[in-house]
Amino acid sequence: MTGPGRGLSPQARTRLEEILGPVDDDLAARYPGDRPTRQPAHTVYLSAADADVDTPRTWATQAQQIAEVGRTALTELAGDDAVELALRRLGTNPVEDLRIDLEDGYGWRDDAVEDAHARRAGETLAAWTRQRPYAPWMAGIRAKGLGARERHRGLRTLELVLDAAGGVPDGFVFTVPKLRDVRQVDAVNVLCADLERVHGLAEGTMRYELQVEIPQAVLGADGRATVAEAIHRAAPRLSGLHYGTYDYSAACGIVSAQQSLAHPVADHAKAVMQAAAAQTGVWISDGSTQIMPTGSVENVEAALRRHHGLVVRSLERGFYQGWDMHPGHLVTRWTAVIGFFRSAMPTAAARLQSYFQRSAGDVVDEPATALSLALVLDRGAAAGAFTADEVTAIAPLCTADALADLRAAGGSLPTTR
Repeated sequence: MTGPGRGLSPQARTRLEEILGPVDDDLAARYPGDRPTRQPAHTVYLSAADADVDTPRTWATQAQQIAEVGRTALTELAGDDAVELALRRLGTNPVEDLRIDLEDGYGWRDDAVEDAHARRAGETLAAWTRQRPYAPWMAGIRAKGLGARERHRGLRTLELVLDAAGGVPDGFVFTVPKLRDVRQVDAVNVLCADLERVHGLAEGTMRYELQVEIPQAVLGADGRATVAEAIHRAAPRLSGLHYGTYDYSAACGIVSAQQSLAHPVADHAKAVMQAAAAQTGVWISDGSTQIMPTGSVENVEAALRRHHGLVVRSLERGFYQGWDMHPGHLVTRWTAVIGFFRSAMPTAAARLQSYFQRSAGDVVDEPATALSLALVLDRGAAAGAFTADEVTAIAPLCTADALADLRAAGGSLPTTR
């Protein structure tokens, strides 16, 4: 016990607050926590030459056909329930997020051709806002990047897309490829501010993603994590970081046969992205696979198994979003996501029930863990893996209101009941 006169002096307390008060403010601004809106389970990347208003429906139809071909393999991977729910998802909201690609997946074409595709992309994006929930609830473009060779073409494409869309569609986001230097983020912020001015939008309306597909985006010449600084210079416009599997692997010298989102160089890059984005509200998206479920039944089944395993691997590592490049990827995306959260739900719900009751079960959970358990229920419900009634049948206290209160309190429970 502190004796008389041995406590902290008023001067010391004042000095401590002078030092720590600004720290509190900086941390609150830089690390506001998870974004309250839900993260899409995937982003479809599709060439602007192939994308049109009917893309979600045609992809869903093709995905359902592929699912029938590979039904035996899918059932072995995830069980009948997950497969049935995945097929139901394909019939209601097959594509959550889509980028009409005018960069690597599109290539270089005559200016007149790209101009026409850019205008069609804008018209398509505008049309999708009227077709929801079946159409993507987030959608945008990936234009060419900020390098000296391509930036003028990329800027023109972005302008044409927005003009053809009649402004900035609800849910619009654009992807900035090949981040290499944080000063490029400053340029994108200038671009967004001027587009907001031109279109009469509130400041901060324009949202973008940064694509991490060059090693300099992870580790700069000064030894600093470029992506970490980019996140904070891009705030609050930055919505996500997307890992580019094949450009990144190639830049690191990985031969094509070994390029994969499961390669150690990919895991390192994504671990840096994950740590840099933690508690900032910026989403992380894993990359893609170039293996498509086409051809013979054996080839289809092998590709479905491969993609399912990659999606589950990403989910286990905390990457809840990834790229899809083919209608068949929708099959394994939704089968894997639904199966993952459906199998995780009973344990998460039971542990949260014990947490709400303040009773000791097999595991004693802390507030941070309670929030991650609630995340299982939130993401699983959004994916259609289970219903609220299925949750409360296991854990009656895990109602929507209780989970909302838990999130608002940062995982803490009141000290009295």
